[in-house]
Amino acid sequence: MSELKQLIRQGEGLHLDFKFRIDDQKKIAKTLAAFANSEGGKLLVGVKDNGKIVGVNPEEEYYMVEGAAQMNCQPPVSFTSDVWQEGHHLVLIVEVPKSDVRHKARGEDKRWRTYYRVKDNTVAGNKVLDKLWAHRRGSLEKPNSFSDSELEIIKLIQLNERIRISKLYRDSGFKKGDVDRILAALIHWELVGFEFMEDSIYYYLRQE
Repeated sequence: MSELKQLIRQGEGLHLDFKFRIDDQKKIAKTLAAFANSEGGKLLVGVKDNGKIVGVNPEEEYYMVEGAAQMNCQPPVSFTSDVWQEGHHLVLIVEVPKSDVRHKARGEDKRWRTYYRVKDNTVAGNKVLDKLWAHRRGSLEKPNSFSDSELEIIKLIQLNERIRISKLYRDSGFKKGDVDRILAALIHWELVGFEFMEDSIYYYLRQE
């Protein structure tokens, strides 16, 4: 099995995204920024969502990626590229490294927003994810014991199994900024996880 097919078999996820072709630089800019803001990743252009290799014109697609990275990301996103051949098809491989600078992408409404990868989704950032980004590039150590506020947030998440932040705001009675801060820290300490479902981010307890 070729290296390309082995990569495709991994499926789309945190570090991998498939694109049939690039029609909109603003849309692809979100993916590039999300990879840079998360753990880095690879974009395979010329591959359908189902993993079928259809091929592209690499020069045309590279031009679109370069425009997305340079003109529609702030600051511009760095990337490297390569072209792999599978039979008669050419696939453009775009690799984005994890960045120490937080990048924003310009959406269809021309507003600049941060984006992150949540499993195989590219999602717009919120205050929790922005704080988490800072923690993952800093040195926030896990405490030996938790504060009453942290324990209350843990309890609420445990009771609900999956919970949106709006419900945490309501049920905790804490200031929104305090909930954001606590939740970001708990995720950083790997006590709480999060996933993207039905266009919303849900938080859940990873361990007791």
